[in-house]
Amino acid sequence: MRLNRIFCDGPLAGGAEVTLPAAGAYHVTRVLRMRESAPLIVFDGVQGDFRAEISRIDGGQVVVRLLEQLPGTAESPLRITLAQGVSRGERMDWTLQKATELGVAAVTPVLTARSVVRLDEKQALRKQAHWRGVVISACEQCGRSRIPSIAEPISLKTYLANTRREGLRIVLSPTAPGSLAGFASLPSRVELLIGPEGGLDDDELMAAQQSGFTPVRLGPRVLRTETAAVVALSVLQALWGDLQ
Repeated sequence: MRLNRIFCDGPLAGGAEVTLPAAGAYHVTRVLRMRESAPLIVFDGVQGDFRAEISRIDGGQVVVRLLEQLPGTAESPLRITLAQGVSRGERMDWTLQKATELGVAAVTPVLTARSVVRLDEKQALRKQAHWRGVVISACEQCGRSRIPSIAEPISLKTYLANTRREGLRIVLSPTAPGSLAGFASLPSRVELLIGPEGGLDDDELMAAQQSGFTPVRLGPRVLRTETAAVVALSVLQALWGDLQ
């Protein structure tokens, strides 16, 4: 039987008792309707998974006792960083959820010329916290033991100017001449740049290429930004990762 998995900030250690965060406690008591002594898996995104059982439930507070440590799920041998143009509401949430399920290691939300979403500093921090919650929930569901990092949203210009190239850089463009299957190399790291609704404009695409990004297309059809992320990540994992 597959046990329910709950995230808890660590560090965790076998034999300890820990209090689940509010979101995890709510899920355990209100959604799953679990009771004391019920088994579950607790993970902190760093140490791995721990077999655990509920020690006590006191109102909205849930305390669990950690038992033995489990090996956890291995990460993909292909480290993918997703630079994702910020899209509206549920589209961005869906993109991050599916990117987590598909093994992305890190995400940087980027604001572009065609981004419908505009964020000030406080809004950006709130969005970052919300997106981290989306990613944590996706890890609980899909069985990942490590939490992908979610950077604070920044402008694409700032991202291109301040990030160091590590591995293969790819930017999606429906007019690009080549596809992902055209690369002869076997990279261990890939940086994938995807625009928001409406894609990247010509100046942004040119700036990306000047920063070492190679334009590629995903077949003959123009995909929505959230669809493009799922397709591109699936192809990358199938070519060089663990989706085989």
